[in-house]
Amino acid sequence: QVVVVIGCGPSGTDISRDIAGVAKEVHLASRWSLSATSEKLPGHANMWFHSEIDRAQEDGSVVFHDGSRVKADVIMHCTGYKYNFPFLTNDATVSVDDNCVDPLYKHVFPPQVAPRLSFIGLPLKVVPFPLFELQSHWVAGVLSGRFKLPSKDEMVRDVTAFHSRLAARGWPRRYTHRLRDREFENEDWLAEQCRRGGPEGWRREMFDAAMQVMVERPENYRDEWDGGDYDHLLAQANRDFAAHCQRP
Repeated sequence: QVVVVIGCGPSGTDISRDIAGVAKEVHLASRWSLSATSEKLPGHANMWFHSEIDRAQEDGSVVFHDGSRVKADVIMHCTGYKYNFPFLTNDATVSVDDNCVDPLYKHVFPPQVAPRLSFIGLPLKVVPFPLFELQSHWVAGVLSGRFKLPSKDEMVRDVTAFHSRLAARGWPRRYTHRLRDREFENEDWLAEQCRRGGPEGWRREMFDAAMQVMVERPENYRDEWDGGDYDHLLAQANRDFAAHCQRP
């Protein structure tokens, strides 16, 4: 079959490569690519990378922004998730607009009702579990009285300033919780609130190295580690892990 995969995140790219072994053609569409993009991906004879989809037609044809088109048997959406909180009443405490949960102080606390309500795990494009563990530690500390939040007015001002900075960059609201380049900055801030150390230096360097390897060898970056100059990071990690795993 001819398959069009919409979305070029980790799921979209992994699924595309997985099904390329059995599909007739795989066409990966990304809104991050240039509008004139339509190129064959290296390593596969039947995979193409395209710009965003312009329209789908009744006969099954998919037309991309660059004008190219394919007749698809399957259109697969790998476009991420939409935030939805149907269990919260519509009382204006928080709202979801263009996948932005607002207002939230540091992506966690709604100033109006903090600390009685909090959100763990909203940020996108992050290494999830270390960040979510820090968020959980912060929330637990606030609820137990060990950590103190700013006043409601201070939190509202911080949220307003944050959205102003995003608007100045031209970021749409749907990227509000997309941290990526600000992930470690956010984790350092949370660690400071929790009176504990932030991410280790080797973890930051290993993340950067792994991201580079993923770009260079997307087919096998999970299976092979050619660390070279980065092998010392593994040694540092193993020493840290050993300190937490001492046998009695």
